Amino acid sequence: MKKTQVILISILLLAALTASTTCKKDLRKNGGDALTAKVDELFANWDKPDSPGASLAVIKKGEVIYKKGYGSAHLEYDIPITPSTVFHVASVSKQFTAFAIAMLADQGGLSLDDDIRKHLPELHDFGRTITIRHLVHHISGMRDQWELLAVAGWRLDDVITTEHILKMARNQRELNFEPGYQYLYCNMGFTLLAEIVASITGKSFREWTEENIFKPLGMSDTQFYDDHERIVKNRAYSYSPLRDNGFRKRRLNYANVGATSLFTTADDLVKWVNNFDKGRVGGKDVIEQMHQQGVLNDGKQISYAFGLVIGEYKGLKTVSHSGGDAGYRSHVVRFPEQKFAVVILSNLSSFNTSRMARQVADIYLSDAIKKKQAKAKQVEQEEFEPDTSWFEVFAGKYYFEPGLIMTIIKEKDQLIAQERENGPKTKLISVSDTEFTVRDETGKLTFNLNNIGDVKSLSYVVGDNVMTGEKFVPANLDARQLEEFAGEFVCNELSTHYTLVVQEGKLVAQHQRHSDIRLNPTKKDMFLGEQWFFRQVRFIRNSENRITGFRLSGGRVRNLLFDGIGEVDIG
Repeated sequence: MKKTQVILISILLLAALTASTTCKKDLRKNGGDALTAKVDELFANWDKPDSPGASLAVIKKGEVIYKKGYGSAHLEYDIPITPSTVFHVASVSKQFTAFAIAMLADQGGLSLDDDIRKHLPELHDFGRTITIRHLVHHISGMRDQWELLAVAGWRLDDVITTEHILKMARNQRELNFEPGYQYLYCNMGFTLLAEIVASITGKSFREWTEENIFKPLGMSDTQFYDDHERIVKNRAYSYSPLRDNGFRKRRLNYANVGATSLFTTADDLVKWVNNFDKGRVGGKDVIEQMHQQGVLNDGKQISYAFGLVIGEYKGLKTVSHSGGDAGYRSHVVRFPEQKFAVVILSNLSSFNTSRMARQVADIYLSDAIKKKQAKAKQVEQEEFEPDTSWFEVFAGKYYFEPGLIMTIIKEKDQLIAQERENGPKTKLISVSDTEFTVRDETGKLTFNLNNIGDVKSLSYVVGDNVMTGEKFVPANLDARQLEEFAGEFVCNELSTHYTLVVQEGKLVAQHQRHSDIRLNPTKKDMFLGEQWFFRQVRFIRNSENRITGFRLSGGRVRNLLFDGIGEVDIG
């Protein structure tokens, strides 16, 4: 009798479990089909064998609710992308490097406030302490490796090893700014963090992360790629679009790790995303540390945490990071309060992974977004009606150091911002008579007036970056005046030199490994180069008014010194 009852109870439990599972599957199918169809529609332009594409994973409460591959991983062999295709994920790598640092700190192997020279004594003593924490939050003042390499004549598809970057780090003699003074994204810092892990553990960064992060999480298709000749099965190759349809290959020969070079899949990143909730590797304290945001010397908190950006999208908290090298693009975003995440990896340079991830979130989180937006509307003020007579005063060109020119245009009763010549125009939304935001609220512009009503400066805030620009009229120099700036200039820090010549009425910078770079005059003794790595050139004069060199500044390198070779004739 008892045996019969046990069998009967077991059958009933099995039937209930089967019914529950079937019900969940039916619900997921019936409700999910409409959602996945919307997602597939987003990716439709790339969902074909003759196009690069993307790999997608959508996670809700620890479960994958949708995953799919779109397009081709290798155009020459028509190999389709799947969720198990291996991608180079560029700067998404940084959160793994930061995680390694957080684990070692938790284990007592290092202190986040250690001077980096404690672990890397070969680095130059700048007279100011740079800590591990400074490197993690991009507030160290170190110059960026990619920009330095480009200035030195390297192509970013050259073979670039960790040793190449470390030699450059050892040769740095000046900082962009005092450590902790401001936030400025710096890849060099994360290469140094990986080297600190290797120095402390006695293992290569690839080996240590494999043993302590990837294997414990079951990320069997993930590795830090420190050898550009290593064969990796099932990898995607990268591409960029041609103007007249079609694609071209974008080669990448990196053999450096920390800032980049993680090879992984959407399937493996699901396990990584879930670890932030479960803490199976690292534990609670390390997970909490990963979300600790940086703090500047003045006490201001920045959005950058440990390889993660803490932000907000349509009222919902986000934790995310993007990546881009050659034709690879990646984005991983978590919505922690909704226990929801999106992973998108692409092998096409024009594919906007962060925007696509937000659009996928729009589909699955529509109810949560609507609630937030409804609540926001209750406290929303009426749209401000500006005094448009000020628009004529605001219109003009503004110069932001180091090397950004923004043009403010008045079109009828609307104010437009244009960040570069022939670049896209952005409509400004009035917050007050002198304050404006762009349409997607990613930036804020404030016109600062003097006591007679003229524009003194324009403040531009984007995320953690604050810039102030001066209104100016570009200088106009003839060929004779330009000859004053011609000559040979050497950068001892990079062991490289440029020749500046006047050609067809323009000042041109020449380097043996680069195409000629035209320099356009902006203000007195200042020019703006037409290459991303060669932007603001500010000439230096001695007490006799002779040019003795120049300082080069760009997006992530500031005031790099070039000395004149011998005396430059001022004509």
